[in-house]
Amino acid sequence: MPTRHIAVLVGSPRKASLNRKLALALAGLAPESLKLGIVEITGLPFYNEEIEAEAPAPWTAFREQVAASDGVLFVTPEYNRSVPALLKNAVDVGSRPYGKSCLTGKPAAVISLSPGAIGGFGANHHLRQSLMCLDVPVMAGPEAYLGNGGSLFDEQGGIAVPGTKDFLGKFIGAYAKWVETILAGRG
Repeated sequence: MPTRHIAVLVGSPRKASLNRKLALALAGLAPESLKLGIVEITGLPFYNEEIEAEAPAPWTAFREQVAASDGVLFVTPEYNRSVPALLKNAVDVGSRPYGKSCLTGKPAAVISLSPGAIGGFGANHHLRQSLMCLDVPVMAGPEAYLGNGGSLFDEQGGIAVPGTKDFLGKFIGAYAKWVETILAGRG
């Protein structure tokens, strides 16, 4: 089985964010068939169609990185029951210009993590809604909303809760199968 390169978009700008820790932990739990790499989105200027003709270099670099990937994994916190502006902007930049989206057809998955009890449910579903209208095939299940994120990690950034570690292993394993299913359908 070939190695699939997955662009990971983390919706929190903090280097020590819980969501970045989760993305790194998932990279460590991924099967050998997946290579996860974080694509930085903090430097993306806000999308503005008026400057598309001379797209800023960060837009171009981002679009090229995502286009070169085999799939996209979205790791998001929840801000005010929705997706952080940072991540929504990355989706907007990636989906433009019309007809040239670097996201179209990329097998995707969404996982949300929050310090609160409901685990970013609102952000997870808002993001899925945006991706569906962009023709991004999003894995339906297992759904992944992780609550109480502050107690999830050990001092080295690993998953401290054994049951959660098992769940995340199943999640990333299911995503690996999803990627193969979608890519096989394109062949």
